Amino acid sequence: MMPEASTEPTPMPGAWALATQRPGRTALIGPDGQRVTFGELGERVSQLTRALLELGLAHGDTVASIQHNGVGHFEVMLAATQAGLYAVPVSTHLTPPEASYIIKDCGARVVIASHDLAARLRPAAADLPEHLVTVGGPVTGWTDYDALLAAGAQLLAAGGPVAARTAGAAMLYTSGTSGRPKGVQRALWAVSPEIAVSGMLPFLQRFGFSPGRGVHLVCAPLYHSAPMTFSLNLLHLGHAVVILEKFDAQAVLGAIAAHRVTSTHLVPTHVHRLLALPPATRAAHDTSSLEIVLVAGAPFPVHEKKALLDWLGPVVWEYLAATEGVSSVVSPQEASARPGTVGRPAPGMVLLLDDDGGEVPPGEAGTIWFQTGLARFEYHGDPDKTAKSVRADGFATVGDIGRLDADGYLYLLDRRSDLIISGGVNVYPAEVEQWLLTHDAVADAAVIGLPDPDWGVVVTAVVELHDGVAAPAELDRGERGKSELERSLDEHCRAGLAGPKCPRRYEFRAALPRTPTGKLLRRALRDELASPR
Repeated sequence: MMPEASTEPTPMPGAWALATQRPGRTALIGPDGQRVTFGELGERVSQLTRALLELGLAHGDTVASIQHNGVGHFEVMLAATQAGLYAVPVSTHLTPPEASYIIKDCGARVVIASHDLAARLRPAAADLPEHLVTVGGPVTGWTDYDALLAAGAQLLAAGGPVAARTAGAAMLYTSGTSGRPKGVQRALWAVSPEIAVSGMLPFLQRFGFSPGRGVHLVCAPLYHSAPMTFSLNLLHLGHAVVILEKFDAQAVLGAIAAHRVTSTHLVPTHVHRLLALPPATRAAHDTSSLEIVLVAGAPFPVHEKKALLDWLGPVVWEYLAATEGVSSVVSPQEASARPGTVGRPAPGMVLLLDDDGGEVPPGEAGTIWFQTGLARFEYHGDPDKTAKSVRADGFATVGDIGRLDADGYLYLLDRRSDLIISGGVNVYPAEVEQWLLTHDAVADAAVIGLPDPDWGVVVTAVVELHDGVAAPAELDRGERGKSELERSLDEHCRAGLAGPKCPRRYEFRAALPRTPTGKLLRRALRDELASPR
């Protein structure tokens, strides 16, 4: 259901103010269909805020949240960010040692976890803080979430509303695909929560978002930076947020049609799975309500972006960003006119530098450095990593490699850590993967470099095949050691890629290892396949 149109008294009042200004408007629709109004949400957030302060949390302290996608995630984020606290969303897919590492590293004084995840953490109890809260069911040694809210309600009744509200912040941890995850920490502003969230308004307006209307669909994990950031800030803008527990292509289309969704956030893997649905299945769902479809998180294959634009119309926006900051934004019109670009950064906002720190000329590859401005950050507890990644003038990098054309448009090539140097030639895996995906048999592809006595590193493609396509067995291989399918892939690559970029080795897997947010776990593949055949 679309929230009613209205004129807001301020450009971006925040979900807290909407609790009194528009108490009956739908704020959240949970995975189970539960509808929560802004008034109901505001009441529970006030109760949680008061209860957390009663536990002794003070300005700058941290609350860790390990919850499945649902209403509770937003309650924790809203409570922490009006009480001057850091909120740390933790991946629900981590093992107990991995989760306890983040909880300990961020200095969490309170952990709020879904009951099944809380039960899994019990072996790591010695590394957990004193205050442990479970959501949705009892766990020995943990406080019940509803009981905590009830205690907060009693305190509010006795002592009035939460006093001295001040802005907190989310502290997101990097994915850790190439090492231990690190918290991206920004200094807390000594301003009201409403002023802090209003700072996001210019960024949201770049995509065409406006206050007071809209329905946003969350179909990716809320512990991840982009789904959390957009959904929370659109809630502050007055939009309703529909929450799916996880991504499922048909469920996404069903939710768009049922709730008249106006915006959503996808990663390229989601797009690939949506486009893989039978045309009849896609046509059976009404997507005409969509106004803004955001795509980010990995290189976006040009042919798939065109296919998405052809299907949904000029509503697809791409941007290049990481937890640390945003480099560029590209509109649907720019994407159609300049296939492959991730946008034209404003002057002085992006630098492309070589390994010696010098700027590279247009057309040449360089490391992308972006201006953080007032949103400067540090890696929590890691000054060495901060010093390597953030310059004194506010420019920072996460290791992305790109190039600028003569008109200042930016093109993403790959991550520095993924670069393959084979026979002295730089090979960007994303480029090879995008070309492999245009082969009729290929459902997903990963390209990695593996040790080789002749080439130093050999370009290797790990391929996931479409249903109904059989992977070659050893007996299928011909005189030159390649099957008919591998020869077909070779021919396809030679038709669109320079020789050094073409894979010299193919491996086949039923499914490629990806994080729930769609990031490819290249390190896992490299570790598995490091031994020569």
